[in-house]
Amino acid sequence: MTRLFGTDGVRGRANDDLTPELALRLNTAAARVLGAGSGDRPTVVIGRDPRASGEMLQAASAAGLAAAGAEVVDLGVLPTPAVAHLTAATGAAFGVMISASHNPMPDNGIKFFAAGGRKLPDEIEDAIERAMDEPAPLPQGSGIGRIRSGENAVETYIDHLVAACPNSLDGLRIVIDPANGAATHAAPEALRRAGAEVMAINAAPDGLNINQDCGSTHIDGLREAVVAHRADAGIALDGDADRCLAVDAEGRIVDGDAIMAILALALRESGELAGETLVTTVMSNLGLHQAMAAAGIHLETTKVGDRYVLERLAEGGFSLGGEQSGHIVMSDHATTGDGTLTALMLLARVAATGRDLAELASVFTAAPQVLINVRVPDKTVIEAEVVRSTVAEWQRKLGSEGRVLLRPSGTEPLVRVMVEAAEEPVARSVAAELAAVVENALVP
Repeated sequence: MTRLFGTDGVRGRANDDLTPELALRLNTAAARVLGAGSGDRPTVVIGRDPRASGEMLQAASAAGLAAAGAEVVDLGVLPTPAVAHLTAATGAAFGVMISASHNPMPDNGIKFFAAGGRKLPDEIEDAIERAMDEPAPLPQGSGIGRIRSGENAVETYIDHLVAACPNSLDGLRIVIDPANGAATHAAPEALRRAGAEVMAINAAPDGLNINQDCGSTHIDGLREAVVAHRADAGIALDGDADRCLAVDAEGRIVDGDAIMAILALALRESGELAGETLVTTVMSNLGLHQAMAAAGIHLETTKVGDRYVLERLAEGGFSLGGEQSGHIVMSDHATTGDGTLTALMLLARVAATGRDLAELASVFTAAPQVLINVRVPDKTVIEAEVVRSTVAEWQRKLGSEGRVLLRPSGTEPLVRVMVEAAEEPVARSVAAELAAVVENALVP
């Protein structure tokens, strides 16, 4: 049977595979599993991004929680990291976020945060799925939960962000693109209170325009705005604001790898880089590996997915990790990726050093990277001897100036072939050869 939970909660097309009925059942089950041990009346906080379907899915989710006897605090529209923060700050039994992150508006999702604002391990997600198929008596009368509106949720979150910023952003002119999403108010306001002059674009959510040709997945508009306004930098968030990409004053993109390099050096300088270690996924560019090695910083890699980065940060007691996509975790201040927090820390480094973003990012030089998706009937093809031997041979030839990575997609019948090399034509040639080997490996 197909697992309901994916790499980041339950996600699908709203009113198709993700229905209010499913949301109700899922949250009733979650209240039974995550509320266990919290007494007869666990408190649950719930937020959403501004996409239109979030209204009905939040209502259905809240109804499911109350039906199981939970006290539900409706936070309204709020970024995913804000829900995680408030789960911890309020001592809630768990938190619920209704969002499909960077996905298009027709999609939506439901994700949970355990007590303390941390993502759920696989075994707890599996327990929730089992509980959905194991009906249990529901409370009645005074045992039924209540739903109330949260107070000052956005202000509490903004206060948390500004308090985490290590120095003033005075003198910086910033353009921010919150993707018509959940941080449309919170992110620009946090930057202003930290001292920056802020201009916001794509900051008029109407329920339909979230992530539409804007934000971290469509960054060209921000690049143009930064140059037009002669800003020092631009910040691009995604719909639920757990990711951050940046743009320098010339309109050049500063991706998650470059941001991690800048922050790793800043934290090491201040003595806050625990274990002298940065945690990232196997998809981070070879240039990041080389930059960290040159700086004497240890780099650990995990499987693709922020949950694996989070797990390794917790296991090792490390303070910084993330993904090339801009999902960056600073575990001294947050339990999950927080795009606005990342922006504040990045801009604080610019302000503190007096160096512009382009100069700070120059510590990292991306190696040419080519990615080819190969459709396959069986993803175990990557274990075929001809595939393994070809990968090993090319890794030997490329040596320390290149990298080869084959990995199966977690959601599609694809094998992703990634090659990095000192020169782009070499990367393209090797990637094309490996893609052909993968395609033909299962041919009788």
